[in-house]
Amino acid sequence: MSKKVWIVDDDSSIRWVLERALSKKNVSCELFQNSSEVLQALKKSTPSVLISDIRMPGESGLDLLEKVKARLPELPVIIMTAFSDLDTAVSSFQAGAYEYLSKPFDVDAAVNLITRTLEDSFIQPEKLHLKNHSLVPNLLGKSKVMQEVFRAIGRLSQSSTTVLVTGETGTGKELIAKALHDSSPRSRSPFIPLNMAAIPRDLLESELFGHEKGAFTGANTTRKGRFEQADGGTLFLDEIGDMNFELQTRLLRVLSDGQFYRVGGVTPIISDVRVITATHQDLESRVKEGLFREDLYHRINVIRLRLPALRERPEDIEVLADFFLEECAINLSVERKHLTTDAINCLSTFAFSGNVRQLKNVCHWLTVMGPSNQISKADLPQEIKSYNPNINFHNKIPLSDSDSKFSSSDIDESIGPLCNSEKNQDWQNLLQQSINENFNSKLNPSKSTSLEYWAKEFETVVYKAALEFTRGRRLEASKLLNVGRNTITRKIKELDLNF
Repeated sequence: MSKKVWIVDDDSSIRWVLERALSKKNVSCELFQNSSEVLQALKKSTPSVLISDIRMPGESGLDLLEKVKARLPELPVIIMTAFSDLDTAVSSFQAGAYEYLSKPFDVDAAVNLITRTLEDSFIQPEKLHLKNHSLVPNLLGKSKVMQEVFRAIGRLSQSSTTVLVTGETGTGKELIAKALHDSSPRSRSPFIPLNMAAIPRDLLESELFGHEKGAFTGANTTRKGRFEQADGGTLFLDEIGDMNFELQTRLLRVLSDGQFYRVGGVTPIISDVRVITATHQDLESRVKEGLFREDLYHRINVIRLRLPALRERPEDIEVLADFFLEECAINLSVERKHLTTDAINCLSTFAFSGNVRQLKNVCHWLTVMGPSNQISKADLPQEIKSYNPNINFHNKIPLSDSDSKFSSSDIDESIGPLCNSEKNQDWQNLLQQSINENFNSKLNPSKSTSLEYWAKEFETVVYKAALEFTRGRRLEASKLLNVGRNTITRKIKELDLNF
C-alpha cells in the first residue's frame, strides 16, 4: 500500500505549501479543511501520517487527535499550531501526538519531519487520557528555543525519569520543574522544592532526610524530611551544584537504592520520589575541580533540559511583558499598562542579566511608576533606555553552561570602545602604564608604588565590576567571583564601594 499524508488545516495556503513541498519528495497528499472531513474519510481509508492544525472551525485539532487515537492508536499524528504555549504542547503529547510543529515553521524542516515520520516504524503507546492540569501560565514563548523546551516537557509528561534543569539565575528553572510535575502521573502527589544553597550546611541533612527525637540539641520531636514529604510525588533540588560534598554521598545512596535513614535513626525508610534537580553552575567543571561527585553527576544527568537565557530569545520579551503587565494590574487592582512599539524595541535589545525574573520586576515597576497607560521608551527605567549593547558590560553574559567563565577576549571586547582604538591597548598594558607613571613621579613612594596599593586598586575594579554586573546582588556577585558572600560584604566596606 502506498504511503499517503493527510493534511487538515482551515488555512488553504498552509495546505498548498505543504502539498507542493511534499510532492517534490514524491509524497502523496490528501487535503482537508476541518476535522469532520477527516473523520468521514477515515471510514473509507487510512493515511500513513496525519498532520492537523489545532484551531479550526468546529472541532479542534486536539479533539480530532483524541478521536483518531481512539480508532487508530498506532497512527502518527503531527500537531500544528500558531498559538505556541506549554499547555498546548503538553496536551498534544499527552493525547498521543507523534510530534508538535509550531507556526510559522521552516518548510524544509517540516518536510524532513514528515518524511522521517513516514519512514519510522513508530508504535504509539496506549491512548493517554487528558488531565486538567494547572500548568504554570507564565512559561510562555514563541521562540524556537522555548518550543524545544515545551516539546521536551511534553515528551516527559508520562515519565518519572530524573531530569537535570540547567540555566542562569532567573530563567525559571523551578517553573520548569513544577510543569514537569504537573504534567506527570505524579501530579496528585506533593511537589516539594528545596533550595540547596539557602539551607545551612549543618541543617541540610536533617532537611533532606528528617531526624529522630533527641538526635541533636533542639530535636524535641521526630520530623519528616523532604524525601518523606514528597513520597509519591516530586522532590525538586534547586542549586544542587552548591551542595556540600559530604552530603552528596548520602544523596547518591538514596538515588541508587531508594533508602535512607533519618538523622539519629536506625530504621531504613523507603520513599517513592521522582527527583528533579537544577543548577546555574557548570557541573562538568565542578566535577573536574573535585567539588562535585562524578557518580552523582551521572546519576542526576539522565535527561538534561537547558533553559535558555532571555537574551537568547528576545522575540519572547513582548509576550512575556504583556503577560506580566496584565498580572501586575490584576494583583495591584490598577488599570493595565500597554507598551508602545519603541518601548518593546528597547526592551528587546536589553541584555536582562536577571532574565525573566528581572523582566517581571521591570513590569511591576512600570505598573506602579508609569506616568500613563501607554508606556513609551522614555518611561522605561534609566538603565534600560540608556543601555548600549556595544559598550555595556552587561551584554557579555555567558550564553551557556559551558561558557560560565569569562575569558579575557570577552572583557576586551566589552571595554574595547572605551580604550584608545589607535593604540589598541589591552587592560594589562594600561595597568602597566599607570604603574610606570607612578614609579616615575616618585610621589608617595610608600603608597603609590607598593604592591599593597596596587592590589587594592585591582580589587576595587574587580569587585565593583562584579557588583555592577549583578545590579548590587551580593550573593550573585560572590558566585561570579567564586568567593563567599561575607567576603563580598567585607570588601565593600574595606574598599569603600557604594553598594
